[in-house]
Amino acid sequence: MASDLFSQDDLNRLGECIRLAELQSSGEIRVHLEKHCRGNALDRARVLFHQIGMDRTELRNGVLIYIATHDRKVSILGDEGIHQKVTDRFWTLELDNLLASFGRGEYLHGLEQVISDVGIRLKEHFPVGNNDRNELSNEISLG
Repeated sequence: MASDLFSQDDLNRLGECIRLAELQSSGEIRVHLEKHCRGNALDRARVLFHQIGMDRTELRNGVLIYIATHDRKVSILGDEGIHQKVTDRFWTLELDNLLASFGRGEYLHGLEQVISDVGIRLKEHFPVGNNDRNELSNEISLG
């Protein structure tokens, strides 16, 4: 099922973008889309982070990109392992870039760029190991 901003082809493309971004690291990236967010997007992302198992990665290097499409709210949340490496400045910059792309109506491009940027940082700090496995699905979750 597609969302109001992304077609099914877009969602498939984003899933492939996540797969490619994760290839060279042990990190996990998820995108969650839902129409509405009551309250703060970061608070909602924290709840979802736990609900969809992002906090169960071995190295605590999961990243959730959360988007409430109707309410136009977004958040990017990294687990403690990756957050300690990149700090708040990285997340703020990525969120600003995503919001700028969305403001231009470039939803797919903006999300692909953030996924790619996060993948680069995951590769830098959590390179793929000999026993690495994909711990979480690459499919876009819809709420």
